[in-house]
Amino acid sequence: MTASGGHGSMEAVVLAAGKGTRMKSDLPKVLHPLDGRPLLDHVLDTVAAVGVGHTVVVVGHMADKVEANCGRSGLDFVVQDPQLGTGHAVQVAAPALQGGGHTVVLAGDVPLLRPETLARLLDGAATGGAAATVLTCVVPDAGAYGRIVKDTAGRVLRIVEARDAGPEELAIGEYNTGVFCYRTDLLREALDHLTTDNDQGEYYLTDTVSWLVEAGHEVTAVATEDPDEVVGINTVDELAAAAAILAGRQE
Repeated sequence: MTASGGHGSMEAVVLAAGKGTRMKSDLPKVLHPLDGRPLLDHVLDTVAAVGVGHTVVVVGHMADKVEANCGRSGLDFVVQDPQLGTGHAVQVAAPALQGGGHTVVLAGDVPLLRPETLARLLDGAATGGAAATVLTCVVPDAGAYGRIVKDTAGRVLRIVEARDAGPEELAIGEYNTGVFCYRTDLLREALDHLTTDNDQGEYYLTDTVSWLVEAGHEVTAVATEDPDEVVGINTVDELAAAAAILAGRQE
């Protein structure tokens, strides 16, 4: 089942504004090649494969170059300048959304996400009736990732960053992959309530989860148990590791 199958309109926001300083290159991070094509192209292919008709790409560093290399039909580009966090990036994208039923938000540097996994997230979001559904990953030790805190019924209460987590929260093996699917109307509402009241002074997209829950809405999770497919590429070594994983899939 694809995301377009009976789901009404699905839109996507792809976050691709980062400079990618740790790549030690003049090239914008999302243009680094994986299997001969830019990282961003892999993400856009996955989004297209699940039937999303309209995608907004948030660009920043060398925006013109990203647009020139990754432009295609059904795509709008918006520029995030200055860059004030993931929540701010989606705020910048929101006016370009056409206001359909659901919006999926994902990063332009997560090239190994399988279409089947993204389709499961969108299916869960569209049929479950929740305000938002987050793609999570379940592992023995979630390391530095933000933990998914749930109630006894399995509903998501909040996402706690590892550096802010207590011992009980750090013991949670389910973490936030950074891929979310929202009811578009409630996404807009949550974005309006974001603040920069945190140690980075940025607008965090993850804060939309606690706001939605506090406003009385349900937030759910769809899990994958394969951390490889939700890893973000930040360094040359991580890019090489992703290439090896992709090659293994193609054998």
